[in-house]
Amino acid sequence: MNEIYLDYNASAPCDPRVVEAVAKAMTDGFGNASSAHRFGRRQAAAVSEAREQVAGLVGGQPGGVIFTAGATEANNLALGGFVAPGAEAQGRALPTVVASAVEHASVGRTAEALAVAGRCDLRVAPVTPGGFVDLEALAGIVQAIEGELLVSVMAANSETGVLNPVSETADLVHQAGGLFHCDATQMLGRLPFDMSALGCDLVSLSGHKICGPTGVGALVGTREAVASMGPTVWGGGHERGLRSGSLNVAGIVGLGVAAEIAADERAAEAERVGILRDRFVAALQGELTDVVQNGDVGQRLPNTVNLRFCGTDADAVLVNMDPVAASAGSACSTGAIEPSPVLTAMGLSRDAAFESVRFSLGRFTTESETAAAAEHVVTAVRYVRHMTTEAA
Repeated sequence: MNEIYLDYNASAPCDPRVVEAVAKAMTDGFGNASSAHRFGRRQAAAVSEAREQVAGLVGGQPGGVIFTAGATEANNLALGGFVAPGAEAQGRALPTVVASAVEHASVGRTAEALAVAGRCDLRVAPVTPGGFVDLEALAGIVQAIEGELLVSVMAANSETGVLNPVSETADLVHQAGGLFHCDATQMLGRLPFDMSALGCDLVSLSGHKICGPTGVGALVGTREAVASMGPTVWGGGHERGLRSGSLNVAGIVGLGVAAEIAADERAAEAERVGILRDRFVAALQGELTDVVQNGDVGQRLPNTVNLRFCGTDADAVLVNMDPVAASAGSACSTGAIEPSPVLTAMGLSRDAAFESVRFSLGRFTTESETAAAAEHVVTAVRYVRHMTTEAA
């Protein structure tokens, strides 16, 4: 039985070229990148090259690249670093964090925890039924805030693939005198992204979303944004003093190579997977009734589709369409008994959210795989619908 992987938004297979680079870094290079001897200098040089590669992918500066264990830590650092100076202890008003209602849990839950701890005020910006941030509502929120402000709005949603108006959001935030953080984890390598042109002050990314290693990522900031932050991990003062700890050189090398490949191959890859995605959806809608695409189909990632199979439990479909891999909601929310907060924030009912499945294609997805996957999904949906009718 041939396995078919359509869950790239959860984690992408590591590119063989990246694996080769990581293996070489682990065998040919050793020593602490902070050491002054030749072994350390060689490791430091490898890290410096990776900074340039990562900066090139996001349109930032190498000096603004802070390596982390992934986008989750990068998001935590962006928010936690912003409030780290301790406004209350210094007699200043609490800073305000604004996050959209469909942010990844590493933004949403971090913001909630900081607010509960009394380190910031939290505001949540709603999204439209299409799934992107409501700019009018966001403008009303930020314009009413006085004092320090950080707004966090993702570039593309992991569950729906819907794109946010990043440049317009940045303009609103800067007009209000705030900093703009953008979790670009899902967009990078799929669509053009230039933090300087878009006006982003802080950008998060993760290696395993761009066919790189798991467990490594980065927060990339402007000089001003990085200088305004405080540490969230203390120790030897690594990574501009914001994230102490000996660097994971092999992982960082892998991230750098993955970033370079993603930048070089993005345009051709986006066109290819977009065609496969649309053929996959057409095949399903040609065989099944009541299949609805969630989110604004006019502004989304080329590799992603979130489908509602009306009247059909999504978890039951996922089980019965094996060996095809897909997700109901974010991978970080797997096992939750609540419906997707992303879909409900868009206005879908609980029942509709429970009927929705995300399919995400990627670099190694083939045309034959998507054709075979469509057949498995059709069979699964028909079976689940039949069993549901029988049970009724």
